[in-house]
Amino acid sequence: MHVFLDFEASSLNKQSYPIEVGWVLEDGTEEGHLIRPAPNWTDWDDTAQAVHGISREQLEQDGEEHDVVCARLVQVFAGNVVYASAPSWDGHWLSMLLRAAGRPRHLLRLKDTEEAFVATASQHAGAKLVTERIAAARERANALPVAHRAVDDARREWSIWRQLSEWR
Repeated sequence: MHVFLDFEASSLNKQSYPIEVGWVLEDGTEEGHLIRPAPNWTDWDDTAQAVHGISREQLEQDGEEHDVVCARLVQVFAGNVVYASAPSWDGHWLSMLLRAAGRPRHLLRLKDTEEAFVATASQHAGAKLVTERIAAARERANALPVAHRAVDDARREWSIWRQLSEWR
């Protein structure tokens, strides 16, 4: 099964860590979690907070323990193909979460959502139409407001894939 994943983070620095994770399964089931920072996660950027709207205080108060979120993520992702629109950054934050929970940092791997889009569009269209259809699906998704919250961003990627899978 395909899983579309997104993280929100403390910043875009190398020391950044995940503060929220969200995913949407192929069937449209979605789940999101605020992540209480691990003790050694101290990086914070007010500019990033202005984008996602999540404060460190909110994480401390409402976030789930990082190891609990990690366990849930590993449970859901087992045996599935996980896609992210920014696999380098999302992979970094996934690795941070796995390591903080005492799990191997490469336990789970991410693929680029573009791979899912191309594969799905190719099933329903000739090579010439693949790029066109992906662009049209992206245009529809981009017409929606950007929330910069993990589940919303994962749902956006899922919606592009879903449009492509329904195109005949």
